[in-house]
Amino acid sequence: MLGVCYRYTKSMEDAEDVLQEGFVRVFKNLQSFKGEGELGAWIRRIMVNTALSFLKKHEVYRNELAIKEEFLHPISDSNPEINLNSKDLLQLVRQLPAGYQAIFNLYAVEGYSHVEIGKMLGISEGTSRSQYMRARNLLISWLEKFSGEKKKVKYV
Repeated sequence: MLGVCYRYTKSMEDAEDVLQEGFVRVFKNLQSFKGEGELGAWIRRIMVNTALSFLKKHEVYRNELAIKEEFLHPISDSNPEINLNSKDLLQLVRQLPAGYQAIFNLYAVEGYSHVEIGKMLGISEGTSRSQYMRARNLLISWLEKFSGEKKKVKYV
């Protein structure tokens, strides 16, 4: 679960704080677990929600969650043929602004729909889609730069 928390924060210390708060919530709400799914999935959802609450609560992240149009990069349709190991890709995702990082993780990693993400973050479905595409395209542009430095690198 520390890995889940770390995906949404910018430091291990913040991830540990989220993890601790998440487990407090898990133990406080254990009676509400109905056993209808995996316990791990239920705990993961609590950790994700705790991480999102943490982002909204802390000034450093709150400013980044409010992505302003002037900071956005144009969306492109490029799709580089790059292969990266998962550790390198995770490091690139962690360099995204907090808003992009949260939406990218919620959609691409956790599997939430844009409708669900919109409800979780208090944004529209279209904003979620737009920020996801912009995060994706920012990652692609970084991957293209990375591939220029390392020849014969392919997507995973």
